[in-house]
This record gives sequence, structure tokens and C-alpha cells, in this order.
Amino acid sequence: MVLPVTTLDQLFGARTAELYANAVDATTAARVREQAHFTRYALVDRGSYEHAPCDDTALLDRLVTLVSQRTGRALTVAEARLVRLAPGDYLLAHHDRVHDDLPLELVLDLSPATTPGAEVHYRRRGQVYFRVPSAPGTLSLVERGPTVTCNHTYVSKLHVGASVVRLIALLR
Repeated sequence: MVLPVTTLDQLFGARTAELYANAVDATTAARVREQAHFTRYALVDRGSYEHAPCDDTALLDRLVTLVSQRTGRALTVAEARLVRLAPGDYLLAHHDRVHDDLPLELVLDLSPATTPGAEVHYRRRGQVYFRVPSAPGTLSLVERGPTVTCNHTYVSKLHVGASVVRLIALLR
């Protein structure tokens, strides 16, 4: 199911920015979380989070097929990783890389539950133009380019026990 998004082509020049609900079931999300071996990243001027490689080829192949059908582009996974944020964690936009070749970035929410305020923000020339809410099973798809950066918002310490897990893959 594709959720409606404001026409970003007209407003901000983005070619693709969409959300897909129910892209993965809870059982698959739990399996991916359990198999991951996370490592802590904590350079406070860039981010505080945990990360792990994603080598679930069956899941990645299924997502690439979905995205390729939706966009009409022949795509492959250039890189894929898991990110886990706990209360107090974040990723800043200036920690992000910019891309010249317009790859597609997909973010799949593998979290066990929704965490209020834990969003992914895509910025074009510094201004937020697309917000991806914390919604388990939801897939976002954003075309990246030289003016697009991304950050993962701060997870409030008020959400004791929260765990936000996302699969982030760059497709070319």
C-alpha cells in the first residue's frame, strides 16, 4: 500500500519520496533484529547509535524487487546496514554523505513498536522536505542527490526501553 505524499516534484524538486505501509511483517522484523550483532558508534558531534551490517539477502532481494517495480529502474544494493537507536540516540545530518549519481535510499522500520518523535528527516539544501515517522513495517524510498541529506531525530529519554531499528539500503 502506498501512502499519499505531497507532490514533492513541484515543491522541492525531489523525484521520489514515498512511504509504503506493511512492507515487512513482524516475524521477519524480529528475525532480522535477533540475528544482528550491533556495534556502538558514539562521536557526539555526528551521532550516537548502534550499527550492524545487513546480510539478509532474501529480504534485500524482495525489497529491491518491490522498489524496481515501483520506479521502473533496474536496481542493485550498493550498501546495506542496520541502525538501532535507544533513548538518547540520534544521527546528525552533517554525519551523512551526499551523492552525485541520484541513488535511491530505502529505510525499512524493523522496530518492535512505534516510538513517538523518532523520525528520519530528509533535507534539501538544509530544509526538511520529507519526514519518515516511526512506524514498524513501513518502508520509505527517497531519491538522494547532491543537495539531499538525512538525519535520524533524537530518541527522547522519556521513552524508557524504546528501540528503533531501521534497515538502511542504498540502491543504484
